[in-house]
Amino acid sequence: MADICTQGVDTGFVGLGFAKVAFLGLVQGITELLPISSTAHMRIVPAVLGWQDPGSAFSAAMQLAALAAVISYFWGDVRDLLFGSLDALTRRDFADRSFRLASWIVLATIPIIVAGVALSGILNACNSPLRSLSVIGWSCIAMAILLALAEIFARHKRTIGEASLTDALLVGVAQIGALIPGVSRSGSTLTAALGLGFKRAEAARFSFLLGLPAIALAGLKELWELHKVHLDAHGWSVLATGLVVASISAFFAIWGLMRVLERFSAWPFVIYRGLLGVILLLSVAMGWLA
Repeated sequence: MADICTQGVDTGFVGLGFAKVAFLGLVQGITELLPISSTAHMRIVPAVLGWQDPGSAFSAAMQLAALAAVISYFWGDVRDLLFGSLDALTRRDFADRSFRLASWIVLATIPIIVAGVALSGILNACNSPLRSLSVIGWSCIAMAILLALAEIFARHKRTIGEASLTDALLVGVAQIGALIPGVSRSGSTLTAALGLGFKRAEAARFSFLLGLPAIALAGLKELWELHKVHLDAHGWSVLATGLVVASISAFFAIWGLMRVLERFSAWPFVIYRGLLGVILLLSVAMGWLA
């Protein structure tokens, strides 16, 4: 299956082969959980190298690599949320902190599910206009400005233990922005959490935990879509190669992000995003990138 578009599903990654997909998996894993937009890099890197776009199906399926990395890195938090909630249910202790936070995370996932279903026709379509380099460039600049404002005006004092249902819902609404290529799920949720006054590392931790259901649903949905279009064994093996590489690189990306936020600030990502957006728009305007 070498066709870029298969029954309406963008399967461009299959034609790239193992080596190129492994390289893109490395890039995807690094950028997926940093606030710099993996989708932007999945469009830019192939364009610069002269490769075909791996497609929205590849980006969505790679969510499972991010899921594995987040669960393994934050296993203590995930374990407490899961088993703490189950224990609270057996005790009928609905005021339990783990149960409440888990419930809030589920509720906060509803906005992006509704938006994702409503926009699925355009988001995952072959040659979607939302994946244009111009849209990605403007998204990068817009998010750089918002993240900069959060760094300047936020208090950076709160912890997850002080989070409320309102906090979870606001970050959940911000997560909708991740549907637009160039915005970044990590970028939109981290910016929202910082704006709500959370400490930098706590904001990242909160955004990652809150994004777990959405990440899992997006990845599993895309696997189902690929199954429905009868992706062959070669296609699945190419995708698996990207997933394995992306999972490993995503874990180290989280480690790096937490070190930067604990010791410095989000300014390196603000500068990177801003420059990336400007360079991308100039490249399109000058005809350097199509």
